[in-house]
Amino acid sequence: MTEMQENRYIWPYANESGQRETLSCDVLVLGGGLAGCFAAIAAARAGQSVILVEKGAVEKSGSAGTGFDHWESACTNPCSKVTPEEIAWAYVREQDGYSNGILHYIECREGYDRLLDMESFGGKIRDTEGEFKGAAFRDDETGLMFAYDYTNRFTLRVWGTTFKPALRKELTRLGVKVLDRTEATALLVEERAGVRRGAGAMGMDVHTGKFYVFRSKSTVLCMSRPARVWLFNPDTVGLCEFRPMQSIGSGHAMGWRAGMEFTMMEKSVRAEFSAAGRSFPPYGTGNNHNTWYAATMVDARGVEIPYVDRDGNELKTVDERYRPAPGQKFFLKGGVIDDPKYEYRGPETLPFDELIRRGYQLPFYADLSRMPEEERRVIWGMMVGQEAKTQVPIYQNYTRRGFDPEKHMLQGYGTGWQSANFLEQERQFFGAPGGILHDWDLMTNIEGVYAAGDQLFASDCAGAACATGYYAGRKAAARAGGMAQLPDFEPGDADREQTRLLAPLYADKANGLSWKELNAAIAKAMQNYCGGVRCEALLKEGLDLLKRFEEEMVPRLTADNPHDLMRIHEVLDILTVSQIVLHASLARHSSSAPLFFRRSDYPEMDPEADRHHIAIRQENGKVLTRDVPLDYFGDLQTEYEARNGDYIERQKGGDGR
Repeated sequence: MTEMQENRYIWPYANESGQRETLSCDVLVLGGGLAGCFAAIAAARAGQSVILVEKGAVEKSGSAGTGFDHWESACTNPCSKVTPEEIAWAYVREQDGYSNGILHYIECREGYDRLLDMESFGGKIRDTEGEFKGAAFRDDETGLMFAYDYTNRFTLRVWGTTFKPALRKELTRLGVKVLDRTEATALLVEERAGVRRGAGAMGMDVHTGKFYVFRSKSTVLCMSRPARVWLFNPDTVGLCEFRPMQSIGSGHAMGWRAGMEFTMMEKSVRAEFSAAGRSFPPYGTGNNHNTWYAATMVDARGVEIPYVDRDGNELKTVDERYRPAPGQKFFLKGGVIDDPKYEYRGPETLPFDELIRRGYQLPFYADLSRMPEEERRVIWGMMVGQEAKTQVPIYQNYTRRGFDPEKHMLQGYGTGWQSANFLEQERQFFGAPGGILHDWDLMTNIEGVYAAGDQLFASDCAGAACATGYYAGRKAAARAGGMAQLPDFEPGDADREQTRLLAPLYADKANGLSWKELNAAIAKAMQNYCGGVRCEALLKEGLDLLKRFEEEMVPRLTADNPHDLMRIHEVLDILTVSQIVLHASLARHSSSAPLFFRRSDYPEMDPEADRHHIAIRQENGKVLTRDVPLDYFGDLQTEYEARNGDYIERQKGGDGR
């Protein structure tokens, strides 16, 4: 055995698994993605001391760590022809009311402010070199570039690969204490006179195993939405998943264990991308959705597939694909969106069944060579290259292997833009999924604990993450500024959490299980008992099985180092999230098209009596629910302005904060 082979399994970091450190701050931010970075920046600008805890490395972590290509709902940019009110309400109506008006209004009202912040930090938001000068999607006065609706100009194309490094530099400049490679695992909660208040959180260094206690006056949850719940294959992971593999909903699990309220957790859609290796890399095949919108599509014979507008009129030019129909003021997005409503649907190709009826032949291809030169270049080289994981594995790799969009086509798979076909039970938290229920301050039902980005129910894209992150950080800072001292917490909570986190290091290795085995078992259980069609008997069987996993599998989980320990903690959180979904599914006694929710024992679809959010939480092991009106947030503009007068005045004065 060589020296390299002998040293291959030596853990390169110090062993601090028995150590504990307590850190204190005014505002604690959990998660260092877009939302977390902006929450920390807002709190630091307000003069508060801030600690940011991130499981990865902030410079490249989170769903936006590898980039993103567009910024939705920049309604206040100088070229926009729509108002925040119009677009926010359109998002709510497009989801039949099962949406988050507060999130969407903050996104639409403050999103462009955050984009200007990003530019001041060093992120690239406009075509400063004039590469696309004269294109229909570019404003030559500002250099801003637009996607989807070229007439109303409220969605911007951006160079998202530049954003996370710029945010990391700004955090350093502001003096935010950033703890990279540190996972947050549990909230600290103080309870007095029946009122629960956040007191901070706990966590672990994923390199050394050191245990942390973070004390704070306010806490902002900015972690990811759940994943790997229905789909997981330990042998084929990575590029097939749209979001990072380590983004699995730990904030949801932490909140649930602390008694936080959630809603819409019964909603899950048929899978579109897959952590089980069931799909091609996102946007790595020819399609006409999002990043590739509105690519020219052809069939196997090379016959062009027609685009039609909202009213079914066939479009003759490429430019028409980016314009509203006559009488349609705006559209939200072309291509495929969740259950699109007629009024907000943009131009798209004819439905698959209609294409087959008309004689179009499979397979279909995206043929950029038939598009105007600037449209071809903005799809291949900017959008493909900036979005998600496309820069290296798609744009750079395909180019190196000889792909030329002026000469070659890319085959599409599935029956539309999807990169694979999935079974009905193969589900994901995609679109506008469930999450934490909150008030107009983005505060949860636990006082002093706020949420932003993908922690919120019906969460949206990058612009919403940045806008809600900054908003939540602003509110958390205001609360912290009015507090004289840190809340107390029960020291025994920290002792129990440290013991829980480290237990797999000391488990019996001879009879041990890996985290992958439990993750695969959970995914199969959720497919079997909480798939496309659900009923009370199945859901209760699922809960019983997950309980058995807790009792029989969890004590056998073993880890040799802090990295494997982190993976175990992730799967334990996936187990908790799965239980939330099963409880939420039991609580809704009807089926719902907007929630992609079917119960065989309650087949009635969207009865008026059930058109409400179901808020769900647990207290001392008992699951509690209550009904919340879909429009609980009231009139968006009125409610926002009643609570954000200081921010509005600063914006008028050009402060930007």
